Amino acid sequence: MMPPEVRRELVERQSPEMSIVRQCKLLSIHRSGLYYTPSPESEENLGIMRWLDEQYLSTPFYGVERLLPLLTLLGYRINRKRLRRLMRMVGWQTLYPGTRTTIPGKDGHKYPYLLKGLKIDRPNQVWAIDITYIPMSKGFMYLFAIIDVYSRYVVGWSLSNTMSAEWCVDCIEEAISVHGTPEIINSDQGSQFTSDIYTDCLKRHEIRISMDGRGRAIDNIFIERLWRSVKYEHIYLHAYDDGNSLWKGLNGYFRFYNHDRLHQSLGYRPPIEVFQCGTGRLKTA
Repeated sequence: MMPPEVRRELVERQSPEMSIVRQCKLLSIHRSGLYYTPSPESEENLGIMRWLDEQYLSTPFYGVERLLPLLTLLGYRINRKRLRRLMRMVGWQTLYPGTRTTIPGKDGHKYPYLLKGLKIDRPNQVWAIDITYIPMSKGFMYLFAIIDVYSRYVVGWSLSNTMSAEWCVDCIEEAISVHGTPEIINSDQGSQFTSDIYTDCLKRHEIRISMDGRGRAIDNIFIERLWRSVKYEHIYLHAYDDGNSLWKGLNGYFRFYNHDRLHQSLGYRPPIEVFQCGTGRLKTA
């Protein structure tokens, strides 16, 4: 079999007949090894972003005014404008303890939150999706993941150095092709998820669209728990240099998460067992 570096050379970047996603699948290579390289930043900015990423898991309700003095105590000289830029890059969305009644209007489609009071009792009833920042030794990338809320099974994930709607839709389409079509997909109100390409994809598959209230911590709880697990149990324990090694590491972690990690909320069973039992692919004991 040809080595990966040779197979990567066979990919036609501007092919009118076949997408890069399809070419990579046929050649058994992952796109992160093809052209996904960590996004660069100054060493100091990377340090601040890494700190923000860890701090967010502890105090997602902090805003600029609380973060500035903490960074000053750590020895960083940073102004509000720079801090806001770095917060946007790591995806910091300040969470509020109650309902935020004033939400700034922005372009894009908005949909109601459909999970309040909903009894989630089967796989593929609700998927939750989100994007998170992944720190690396010499840059950073973004991770997109799809979790089946009932079973906590990660049905799809992907890496990129940019946050595009096309990237998210590619991953959703692949997850649907493997695991079937969910009834509802829940997301936040990020620009990727209010775009035409995203909403059109879900409508085409007749998936109901649900969106978190902006700044509402409880709405996003399922995917936030996944990010906490991924980062504390894997990302913060490694220093990846490139997209290919990061993909390999995360691929191993998600196999562990889905197949071996026992979840208290699932009666100390792994997600794959709960997902497959619920879809009829695995007989219960």
